[in-house]
Amino acid sequence: MHPAPIALINARLVDPATGLETRGGVLVGDAIIKDIGAGVTAANVGDARIIDCAGDVVSPGLIDMRVFVGEPGAEHRETIASASAAAAAGGVTTIVAMPDTNPPIDDPAVVDFLQRRARDTAKVRVLPSAALTKRLEGKEIAEFGLLREAGAVAFTDGFHSIRNSQVMRRAMTYARDFDALVMHYAEDRDLAGSGVMNEGELASRLGLGGIPAEAEAMALDRDMRLVNMVRGRYHAALISTRISLDVIARARAVGLPVTCGVSINHLTLNENDIGEYRTFFKLAPPLRHEDDRRALVEALAAGLIDVIVSDHNPQDVETKRLPFGEAENGAIGLETILAAGLRLVHSGDVTLPRLLAAMTIRPAEILRLPQGRLDKGAPADLIRFDPDEPYVVDAAALHSRSKNTPFEDARMQGRVKLTMVAGAIVHE
Repeated sequence: MHPAPIALINARLVDPATGLETRGGVLVGDAIIKDIGAGVTAANVGDARIIDCAGDVVSPGLIDMRVFVGEPGAEHRETIASASAAAAAGGVTTIVAMPDTNPPIDDPAVVDFLQRRARDTAKVRVLPSAALTKRLEGKEIAEFGLLREAGAVAFTDGFHSIRNSQVMRRAMTYARDFDALVMHYAEDRDLAGSGVMNEGELASRLGLGGIPAEAEAMALDRDMRLVNMVRGRYHAALISTRISLDVIARARAVGLPVTCGVSINHLTLNENDIGEYRTFFKLAPPLRHEDDRRALVEALAAGLIDVIVSDHNPQDVETKRLPFGEAENGAIGLETILAAGLRLVHSGDVTLPRLLAAMTIRPAEILRLPQGRLDKGAPADLIRFDPDEPYVVDAAALHSRSKNTPFEDARMQGRVKLTMVAGAIVHE
């Protein structure tokens, strides 16, 4: 049964699909948006439950295209239940789960397991992505047809970059034949070598091995040439450097069907945040120079970057409380993605509709989902948030099982007050 009707009134409505901001309300019923606009007031919504938003923003719920959950195989780091609770608290209503599990999501049975667990335990929508190659080894392509039929929304090897160009070409070809999306983490692993942070002066001063920007750009350039051969749908999972943006821009200029994403960490942090070997800032790709961060922000504002992701990757104490070179990559981010993104709005670098578009309608379009817009008949996946409310991030209070946030004790502006999925309130 659908939940009872709810009316969110006296709100600042932001529709990322159109870029419009208006005052009014949203009437929700039967899991969809029944009505929207200035006419939705307390006087004309019948017996619906009325929530006065007091001028807070109401927008579509966020869609996160890159989330690592521990289930199955690493439930001590995260479960579908804990990840979805963190997502709901952060305003994320749909997450795409990466296939880096144990066993990996390279078999229809694992896709089915993930979907059943999500139905039983998740507060938000959990969509499985499937492996590009069997066992994420980059050698033999996975069964695309069976995995897509089972419910996989995209194909990726997660944090594994495919080294063999012939394997990558075959994967793109099969994906094209099934009209499937390839999401690839582009990195030349041989050039990256044993590096653990961005190559440059800071890495030299810290005595740490560096990963050059070219390791990302060279792999990305190879992928663009393969896309030109195959003409399949391709999404660069994570862009972190200025020269990678140049590769994407050239590909777009000749009409290649490519999109790209960026981590919220690379938009709001840089290599200097590593400080005295702070392992919670050890990420893949590594945090880059401030010039690269600025280039990413400008590309986001200009529309060259399509999607912002949390790149949520929980790691426990045993894998993070180590010397920097030995610690695992990754940081949690589902609960802080919106507040961190609002830093760019408050600084005047990006407008609020543009920020939300990269977290809602663009991922929905790329994944071909009906969510991500404020319109009559659209799914009632909504959030209410105050973009100006200040708070300090308390890692202990976050819903994720792991607490490896790079924003611990950071001052933020922007708190999610309500999250709704299919018309049901999952966080308030």
